[in-house]
Amino acid sequence: MFRSRSKDEKAQAADKAPVNFSKQPRDPQAPKGRPTPKRSEAQSQRRSVANTSMTRKEAAKRQREERRAALERQRQALASGDERYLPARDKGPVRRFARDFVDSRFNIAEFFLPMAVVILVLSMVRVAALQNIALLLWLVVIVLIVLDSFLTAFRLKKQLNERFAGENKRGAVAYALMRSLQMRRLRLPKPQVKRGERP
Repeated sequence: MFRSRSKDEKAQAADKAPVNFSKQPRDPQAPKGRPTPKRSEAQSQRRSVANTSMTRKEAAKRQREERRAALERQRQALASGDERYLPARDKGPVRRFARDFVDSRFNIAEFFLPMAVVILVLSMVRVAALQNIALLLWLVVIVLIVLDSFLTAFRLKKQLNERFAGENKRGAVAYALMRSLQMRRLRLPKPQVKRGERP
């Protein structure tokens, strides 16, 4: 009555058992529907898989090509504004709005580089009056940039709180201020709105 079945009976039961591909957990006592492969067979299968894989040189070459293709897609996305391939720091509706907010207005900070060149030239001229003017211009430019940045940050924060109440806005204001320091034609991703256009 409590005799164990013979190996032949177990093998027949395993052959007759239906193959179950469902995701429900299998009863450990139930037959699995196929015989367990011998160790030699399992090892030969693993070796055949290992032999068909690429060499290190081929894998490195393929990885380089994939990286190059990804960088090219990213470069095109930075030029066109395609959200799918933008870097992580530029993705999302919050960052897009911050970019459009900065691009739609004149920022004093974006003219810093040309003004800095003019001030530097004036300061190198060996005329006391021109050097004093250059020093005064430095102070005026710095104060104007700081005031404009504070005003931009305040307005942008207010707009973000209105439009994206439940979303993560962390770092968006700093991101916009860093963008405002760049000249418009050098900004990446490229501006998608015109000056004066509401974002």
